[in-house]
Amino acid sequence: MRDDFDAEAVVAAARAGDARSLGRLVSLVENGSAALRPVMRAVTPYTGHARVIGLTGSPGVGKSTVTSELVRSYRAVGLRVGVLAVDPTSPFSGGALLGDRVRMQDHATDQGVFIRSMASRGHLGGLAWSAPQALRILDAAGFDVICVETVGVGQAEVEIASLADSTLVILAPGMGDSIQAAKAGILEIADIFVVNKSDRPGAQEVVRDLRNMIAMARYEEGSWKPPIVSVSAATGDGIDELIARLDAHWTWLGESGEREQRRVARAREEISAIAVADIRRRLGVLPGESRLDDLAGLVAAGKLDPYSAADDLVAG
Repeated sequence: MRDDFDAEAVVAAARAGDARSLGRLVSLVENGSAALRPVMRAVTPYTGHARVIGLTGSPGVGKSTVTSELVRSYRAVGLRVGVLAVDPTSPFSGGALLGDRVRMQDHATDQGVFIRSMASRGHLGGLAWSAPQALRILDAAGFDVICVETVGVGQAEVEIASLADSTLVILAPGMGDSIQAAKAGILEIADIFVVNKSDRPGAQEVVRDLRNMIAMARYEEGSWKPPIVSVSAATGDGIDELIARLDAHWTWLGESGEREQRRVARAREEISAIAVADIRRRLGVLPGESRLDDLAGLVAAGKLDPYSAADDLVAG
């Protein structure tokens, strides 16, 4: 962090609509900069207003196209929209693997839209560490809606559910057996199921499978039962219904108290991720640290048990 870095001034500029300052703040998150501490103190009084929508699904189902249509719809009613596209990290550039976001270029010149592809760059905690920080910055900058899009593989889709007020799980015909997706656990996190490319053959089979699965689930009285919305994002068909379903879920979140519970849980996970990352740094257990590597070698060789190694590490 440069000595002349003025966190409050940069935050004020971002709140005034300066895209460069906003991009700079998000870059601090990606780089794990020491400047984040004063930045977070500066943005905290302005947070808690944005509505966060998570979008996940297998590669190729059309998440970016759906996101683009949501942006178009919210902008049509005058809302400012931020988009964080959290992608796998490129092993070559260290940046976001899908960083071009070609399908969202229609919004590139809109001052009311901020689009950023983010990569964890191998940072401790990955999505769980970086995305909540970026969300806070966009929230403080005055965005009304923030869409967080991630590729639905591994742990990312579970983490996105903990970040979002509403989570969309997007499926499409021809992308494999939807029941397999259910086995992977991705369907359990949905607040709304979106069947994209609904004009293609096989779309109704996906809807039918989802209905059968929902019918087998148990929902407590007063709880939210995820609806199924068929859309064709390429043509805009069904997007109005999707917006209506999102609005209905937002209302339910407020009336049931679930919104506050989710946000407290989000803050709890955010604090834990930051604390664990800091503890690991203090203990010197980052990859390549000789102290950890020496202990790992002893454990792997059967000369030391992992509990004793951990005690040794903590004791210093």
